[in-house]
Amino acid sequence: MLTLDPKELPVPKVHQYLLGAIGPRPIAFASTVDADGNHNLAPFSFFNVFSANPPILIFSPARSGRTNTTKDTYNNVKQVPEVVINIVNYDLVHQMSLASSPYPAGTSEFVKSGLTPLASDLIKPMRVAESPVQFECKVNEVVELGHEGGAGNLVICEVVKIHIREEVLDANQMIDQKKIDLVARMGGNWYCRADENSMFEIAKPITTCGIGYDNIPDDIRKSKVLTGNDLGFLGGIEELPNETDVNEYKLLELSDLFLSLEDQPDALEDALHKKAQQLLKENKLNEAWMTLLSFNNG
Repeated sequence: MLTLDPKELPVPKVHQYLLGAIGPRPIAFASTVDADGNHNLAPFSFFNVFSANPPILIFSPARSGRTNTTKDTYNNVKQVPEVVINIVNYDLVHQMSLASSPYPAGTSEFVKSGLTPLASDLIKPMRVAESPVQFECKVNEVVELGHEGGAGNLVICEVVKIHIREEVLDANQMIDQKKIDLVARMGGNWYCRADENSMFEIAKPITTCGIGYDNIPDDIRKSKVLTGNDLGFLGGIEELPNETDVNEYKLLELSDLFLSLEDQPDALEDALHKKAQQLLKENKLNEAWMTLLSFNNG
């Protein structure tokens, strides 16, 4: 394993390691305005949501690692503490990237990127009409993390109004993750797209409590087939299938496997673990457990 002390590395290399490892990162497409009314639009991937009550978003327009200059966005929010954070989806990713070009101060990235400015309801900066979700924000605080090149500036924003395009909503008027088609930043020039092919669901254990890794039977926990991640999935079950269900599943679904390998217990156990692993990939947790428990059942 490569072990590094960031204090011994050039800032650009630290930056590359951080961005290469920490991703995908959502993108804050920030619209701001200066004291003279000049509008600016720029994307930042040092960004996330940090609170729902109050609703707080934070992004960081860092100092240039090459010139140690501050970005127009940072300068603007110090003058006019307001910002629209426009969410970026696949349909506007190239226009967003174009807006990140180092245009001179005072240049309108709306004009350069071909995006449509839309007046906000409560603040001065414009919204991006093409963005699927637009957050009008008041800037509560700017936390400066340093004064050397590469230092971040945390812009702490309180959401005062939310605008959501109708086409990304589901029947319950909530954002449909398959419709919004979000993109995110990776390292280097890489992005990723959160479409239906790349997304998967894991039920959050908010009101449920799994049995835990430590309560998985030893013969399963020490499997030569199942990975630590597989075992983590198995540990999320609230209660193991009962013996009757396991026997029934064994007769209906696994009888051919047991008959073909009845004189080869090691091969049978291996085959059952492989089948269970495939069931986990198909999100069939209960069936995976019944497959594993069938080995010592009956």
